[in-house]
Amino acid sequence: MALGQYHKADSPLHRMDPRFKILVAVVYMLVIFLARELVGLSLALVFLAGAVAASGIPLGLLARSLRPVIAFVVFTFMVNLVFITSGETIFALGRVAITSGGLSAAAFMTTRLFTLFVSTALLGFTTSPVDLADGMEGLLTPLERFGVPAHEISMMMSIALRFIPILVAEKDRIVRAQTARGADFESGNPLTRMRAIIPVLTPLFLSAFRHAEDLATAMESRCYHGKEGRTRVKTLQPAWRDWAAVAALTVLTCALVVLRTVP
Repeated sequence: MALGQYHKADSPLHRMDPRFKILVAVVYMLVIFLARELVGLSLALVFLAGAVAASGIPLGLLARSLRPVIAFVVFTFMVNLVFITSGETIFALGRVAITSGGLSAAAFMTTRLFTLFVSTALLGFTTSPVDLADGMEGLLTPLERFGVPAHEISMMMSIALRFIPILVAEKDRIVRAQTARGADFESGNPLTRMRAIIPVLTPLFLSAFRHAEDLATAMESRCYHGKEGRTRVKTLQPAWRDWAAVAALTVLTCALVVLRTVP
């Protein structure tokens, strides 16, 4: 997914307070499960379409970020299509029958998964790792009175997100180097390809440990000692766009609750 793959732009979604953006994204992902009918899911899709339009993220870039989950979405579609047998039979081949209920359930579940993945990708594309860590720390700070290490958790998350593109680039470099030495990563069945990738893992882990050691040394040399005494260059302040997003999500939530309760 797109976490850690920030797309720099100057859209209203990019300028949102990361605390509000994370909250809206998480609540939206939960609210989607309130939709039981196509009407409710359509309202959630309209909300998501508005967010995509406000983000300015190219649709091609958004579509490419979904490639890793296509197999999972297709598998979910096929499972619902084959194993749900309610409604009228549309097509039958031996004991396998495709029914109107199965087709409807498969389309509904696929759309719901698609909505979840797109909303996650949108959060990653519009929020830099630093802002994401700041937002998480801001949300977790009230829990410090219960012993939750908010700063340490946000720091670990920030480092992990920064390492994702570095490790992806490192993996590509190792694959190219081993391909030049005769390794074959393109042919064969999936099991053969998985075996071919094993020799890549050892140098990749060594590289990750080397980067982690370099980072620890750099932090120690700059006298990093945690949250105590630290100040921020940018203080998070909510703006009208943050409250507008909350209001829109509240309207969507109320509409889905009403649709769920009405028989």
